[in-house]
Amino acid sequence: MELGLAGKVALVAGGSSGLGLAVAEELAKEGAHVAIGSRDPEKLSRAERRLKELARGQVHATAVDLKNPDAIHRWVEDIAGRMGALHIAVTNSGGPPPGPATKFGIAAYRDAVDSVLLPPISLALAALPYMKSARWGRLLFITSETVVRPVARFALSGFSRLGIVGFSSALVQELGDCGVTVNVLAPGYTRTPPVERTAGAEGDMDAGLRAMAAHIPLRRVGLPDEFAAAAAFLASERASFITGTVQLVDGGASVIG
Repeated sequence: MELGLAGKVALVAGGSSGLGLAVAEELAKEGAHVAIGSRDPEKLSRAERRLKELARGQVHATAVDLKNPDAIHRWVEDIAGRMGALHIAVTNSGGPPPGPATKFGIAAYRDAVDSVLLPPISLALAALPYMKSARWGRLLFITSETVVRPVARFALSGFSRLGIVGFSSALVQELGDCGVTVNVLAPGYTRTPPVERTAGAEGDMDAGLRAMAAHIPLRRVGLPDEFAAAAAFLASERASFITGTVQLVDGGASVIG
């Protein structure tokens, strides 16, 4: 299937590892020019080399503090100027600490807002003027299954990421005639480095992964490239009539709660 992504300029936050890197790789393979940003220069360098091995377009990596709205604005401005446009923005951030709602004080909730909720909003606000100018844009917000299926031990995740869903819904109404679509991706357990570390905490990663997948109808955790395929489609020309959705990529876990 031709996705129409060749020559499009894509910016991926948290693109040096995990789901962000998987999405960046998929977009690069489709011919998009890809810019990734995160805080760790070493991870960025490795990710940049990996992307350049498979990219058909340009690749650029930038060390950026995604909790700093001014840094995000400078990053977006630099990439749009360097590559001549900006068509796709993928927001992505690490999750807050696990635990039930009453485990945390107000400071933890405030930190979840600062680290999980506000960076995607900052990135979207910085990127939208370029998308509106192009009359073509794709905003993808990576959240988690907690925005659809409450999980008691991930209270901070559900709290902060539900705000992203609310923000994206408001954008859909505002951007309807601008050629810009807005969608939320909600992954369940996916085999990223943090999930592997958790699964292998007691020494047997395979057993840990099986335990994680016990509630998933497909009886396994997802793979990053499976998630990335869904993201690339929503970022594509072929998905031009899909906006305002929350797309679960969870192996059916939400069906059984």
